[in-house]
Amino acid sequence: MFILIVGAGRVGSSLARAMLRDGHQVSCLDEDSESHARLEIGLEKPWEDMGGQFTVGTGLEIEALREAGIEHADAFVAATDGDNTNIVIAQIARRRFNVPTVVARILDPFRAEWYEQQGLHTICPTRVAIEMLEAEVKEAAAKVAGGA
Repeated sequence: MFILIVGAGRVGSSLARAMLRDGHQVSCLDEDSESHARLEIGLEKPWEDMGGQFTVGTGLEIEALREAGIEHADAFVAATDGDNTNIVIAQIARRRFNVPTVVARILDPFRAEWYEQQGLHTICPTRVAIEMLEAEVKEAAAKVAGGA
C-alpha cells in the first residue's frame, strides 16, 4: 500500500516509520527540510534506503502533493500541527485526488466531531486523552467509593 503523510513532526514521522517497517511504501511531505532527520530516528538504514520518500513543500501546494505521489496514494494522512491545514488538505486528497482512505488529525474535539459528521475521517488526540484520563479518574473514584 502507498501511504502519503503530510507533516513529519513527532506524530507523522512515527507513523511513517511504523508503516515503512510494516512493508508499506511511504512518502512524507513537510515544509521543513530538517524534518527529514526525524524520519530516520531508530531506523537501521537511511530513510530513502529503506524505501521511503521525502518531499519538501506544503500540503496546500498541488505540485508538492503530486511530487510526493498523491496521484498513486492508497491512503493519505494529514498530520501537520494545524487543524485548518489538516482539514483543507484532507479534503483536497479526498475530493480532488480521490484517495481511497483519508484521515485528518484534528486537535479540537468540537471541530473533529463536526468534520466527522460531514464525512471526513478524523482522529482527535485531545479527545483520546480526555477519554483515557476520565477512565483513570473514574477507576480511582470507584476504588475510593468502594473502600479499596
